[in-house]
Amino acid sequence: MIIVTGGAGFIGSNLVLGLNTIGRDDILVIDDLTDGTKFRNLVDCRIMDYWDIEQLTTALLKKESFREKVDMVFHQGACSTTTEWNGRYMMQNNYEYSKQLLHFCLENTIPFIYASSGSVYGVNEKFKEVERNESPVNVYGYSKYLFDSYVRRIAKNTNSQVVGLRYFNVYGPREAHKQSMASVIYHLNRQLLSSGEVKIFRGSGHYADGEQRRDFIHVDDVVAVNLWFFQQPGAPGIYNVGTGKSRSFNEIARTVIKWHGKGKIEYIDFPENLKNSYQNFTEADISSLRNAGYQQGFKTLEEGINQYLNWLNN
Repeated sequence: MIIVTGGAGFIGSNLVLGLNTIGRDDILVIDDLTDGTKFRNLVDCRIMDYWDIEQLTTALLKKESFREKVDMVFHQGACSTTTEWNGRYMMQNNYEYSKQLLHFCLENTIPFIYASSGSVYGVNEKFKEVERNESPVNVYGYSKYLFDSYVRRIAKNTNSQVVGLRYFNVYGPREAHKQSMASVIYHLNRQLLSSGEVKIFRGSGHYADGEQRRDFIHVDDVVAVNLWFFQQPGAPGIYNVGTGKSRSFNEIARTVIKWHGKGKIEYIDFPENLKNSYQNFTEADISSLRNAGYQQGFKTLEEGINQYLNWLNN
């Protein structure tokens, strides 16, 4: 049996589908369906069972065993709202829960692959997986940073595979429920359909209007990295998961406009509440991932956006 936490979410549900494609449907999905719209992400997935997150946390605290042997835990469940400032909630949901699940896996020698984030680097221009580059600027990033630090301290003394994957800006199908946290591609598509315009931020830092740059990666590529580590049990560690190439918001806007064959760009003022906690630039250093043996390519931004827009609009 494979456990996927956050399995009804964006990356989690795509991962469940990816596991289905390699013949695994003995999957226990863990999630919180308070937002019932997320059920749509599971309709075409083949799973063995579904548990609410409280069922799992209760089982972990009571040290209950599962009826089926657990082969792997993919921990994708977290609060991913980067503008959430309730630190107590964030640390309980993203940090304490992750520690409980980690220790369950270590105690039972179960491989553990979990979602970290490129947000741990904060406002930076160096994105190598070393502590001197890590300086998160919001409590979401801090929750991920702290768990990565915890893993570094204890995982080196264990016999289980523990892999942390630092996702950069992921986009693709099944993210609509994320609302404001959905990718810029999702939002620009909706804006263009409703008004004929796409809206992106004016300049910030030393970047001109719309020239802020991020490392955007299609969710299919994220799933491919997860599945590779699933099939490579000898490669523990913390790894960046991005394309290794930053692209500007202007390039995204132009690609969306080109796909629709119409539209124009409107630049809007940069929000005051984001000025001190916004990453104007990200670009994953993927040398560790390559050195671990992952050699598959990544979709170009244009390939990924066109594929996603075909899915969104058809």
